Amino acid sequence: MPMQNFQSVDEILEFAIKDEQRAANLYIDLAKRSRSNEMRRTFLQFSQEELGHKKKLERIRTGGQIVVSDTKVQDLKIGDYLVEVSTSRDDLSYQEALIIAMKEEKAAFKLYSDLAARTDDAAAREVLLMLAQEEARHKLRFEIEYDDNILKEH
Repeated sequence: MPMQNFQSVDEILEFAIKDEQRAANLYIDLAKRSRSNEMRRTFLQFSQEELGHKKKLERIRTGGQIVVSDTKVQDLKIGDYLVEVSTSRDDLSYQEALIIAMKEEKAAFKLYSDLAARTDDAAAREVLLMLAQEEARHKLRFEIEYDDNILKEH
């Protein structure tokens, strides 16, 4: 994703809302192309998570409170050491689906963190750091799922 210069918190939220919808659409597309019911359900669940993020951002945009936790989200770094998986394939395994999800969340975390570091606007930084933490929490969830269901099986 290219870096952008935002003029306001509203622009940041608009960008983030569109990005959450893009991620939800990616997972819906993968669900439609999945051959197994388990994979279809998994991708649809991922899509629902992204739509949940989008709703949260829309609430913030309409005057909701921004809450940035001081607690750093743990990073198992599992996704950092896995190979890229093509989202264009129709025969993805559960393991590959989790890899896609981890890498998607990591990219979003990095984007929001980088944007937060580049802004002088305190309110904008707060929103971006909140978004980065949300993405880090989701990456952690997928890493735990990967650890529990893939690594422990081998």
